[in-house]
Amino acid sequence: MFDNKKLRVMLTTEGTYPFHHGGVSTWCDVLVKRLKNIDYVLYSILMNPYVTQKFSLPNNADLIKVPLWGTEDAAENLKKPFSEIYLTKKITTQTVIESQFVPLFKIFIQEIMTMDKNPIRFAHTLFNMYNYFKEYDYTLTFKSEIIWEEYKEFIFHFTLNIKNSFAVPSIFDLTQSLGWLYRFFTVLNTPLPEINVAHSAAAAFCGIPCVLSKFERGTPYLLTEHGVYLREQYLAVNRSSYSPYLKTFLIRLIHSIVILNYHFADSVSPVCRYNTRWERVFGVSTSKINVIYNGVDNNIFLPATKPLANLRPTVVTVSRIDPVKDLITLLKSAAMVKETISDVQFLVYGTVNVPEYYDECLAAREQLGLDENTFVFAGHTDDVPAALKQADVVALSSITEAFPYSVVEAMMSGKAIVATDVGGVSEALGDCGLVVPPRKPEEFARAIITLLQDVELRHTLEEDAHKRALDFFTIENAIELYMKAYRKLSFKTAQNISDLLKKQKLYVEKGYALLELGFKLEAIEQFKLAIKAVPSSQIVPLLYADMASTYAELGKLDAAKLQLEKAQLMSQLVQDEIA
Repeated sequence: MFDNKKLRVMLTTEGTYPFHHGGVSTWCDVLVKRLKNIDYVLYSILMNPYVTQKFSLPNNADLIKVPLWGTEDAAENLKKPFSEIYLTKKITTQTVIESQFVPLFKIFIQEIMTMDKNPIRFAHTLFNMYNYFKEYDYTLTFKSEIIWEEYKEFIFHFTLNIKNSFAVPSIFDLTQSLGWLYRFFTVLNTPLPEINVAHSAAAAFCGIPCVLSKFERGTPYLLTEHGVYLREQYLAVNRSSYSPYLKTFLIRLIHSIVILNYHFADSVSPVCRYNTRWERVFGVSTSKINVIYNGVDNNIFLPATKPLANLRPTVVTVSRIDPVKDLITLLKSAAMVKETISDVQFLVYGTVNVPEYYDECLAAREQLGLDENTFVFAGHTDDVPAALKQADVVALSSITEAFPYSVVEAMMSGKAIVATDVGGVSEALGDCGLVVPPRKPEEFARAIITLLQDVELRHTLEEDAHKRALDFFTIENAIELYMKAYRKLSFKTAQNISDLLKKQKLYVEKGYALLELGFKLEAIEQFKLAIKAVPSSQIVPLLYADMASTYAELGKLDAAKLQLEKAQLMSQLVQDEIA
């Protein structure tokens, strides 16, 4: 933080940015492209190396791809010369595996299988495995006969113990579950970049590199939670056709990963207060939780200057085709709405994430007697604002959500909204839309009919939604809060600082603590002491900027303007030194 370099942040993702569209990817793209004074390293876990990249990256972002499938050998993804890979394989002998890896593997499996999670023990084990794979071959180790025998013996012994509530697995179950471990933990075979802050987009496998970086270099870890990962995976696993053993195995594995992330994150920033209930249940201290709402660009998502005169009453949904979006309920509601408003049309914009579910939706459309002109699957759109402009009503029928961009974008666009009461939806909408229980097509249909028929109510909700979005959900506010989070975390772990810098660090930490407690003037005094301690450090322009923001909140606009000018001047001096 105190050398003449920009902050370097590793942003880790899983099955999202920059290879897939969706709310999380939108959020990532905003961070990377708006925070131009941050150098990002995108650490992207993806299904296979052949996935097409959907987002272009700016000059301030590098990309590390970690495919879980699609490779025969985990070394294929490493940027190492063949000679080095060959030598690594040559020294990975059965003796090495048995003496150095098997003891780690036993602890690793124990931590996954047990209900009594010990995240510290699990993290130490993962870090030791990571260090092992720096020297020895990942594929030869995991696919060795020794590991298979150890795994088989442990699992049979564990599952035959009636206290563990595990079904006894078949040989297929054993090979499948061990294969999952080989694939999911490829991150242990991937070198970590040097960074100032690690930032994970989920309490998932993509958080493991952040924990490893914390162990390796003391890197602070910021965790953002869009959805409640554990709950979402519970739903997905329960819907699956896996055997009882595999279902329990997956749930225990995911539980281990979530607890690991929660324990080692220095700061947890859910995108809505709804998520904090789950985080607190799993032991996250309230002092570590800092809600940062998703923000959208009010220069792009704008209310129509002149209301669009639809020839037909139009309901728009912006949603991927996925079971969690419960488009079957939307279809059933559409059929009910059509009975009252015969010329209604429903437009669904979104990519097909689950082809089997899309087939179910098409079959349901036919069974419900809805033709292709009444209920339209319009596919992915790159112009969401234009799609929303078509709507008289925007609908969201999900059974689970975090803090959906589709709702906030519709609010900023000045649209009347009907949505299910899941996740942070009610938190986003407040009294500016109609909220109904999930999986209740009759109530959903009734709410849509109400808004289509009551023009005055619809216009009132449109105006209220737009105002609420401007007050709480602008992109500028979200960006500022993430920048502050990066600053605070990076400052806490500054390395090799002089006594003066240590003194400055104490002033800064005290200032931010006072700011969080609402003692704004006292916080400003601490920031001034910090600047006085080391006027030339790189933190100074950031402190001036935070003082400007705090003065503005206090209504002291002249003082705010002065501090902002100092921030701009100091920032320019720092940039000149770097150049």
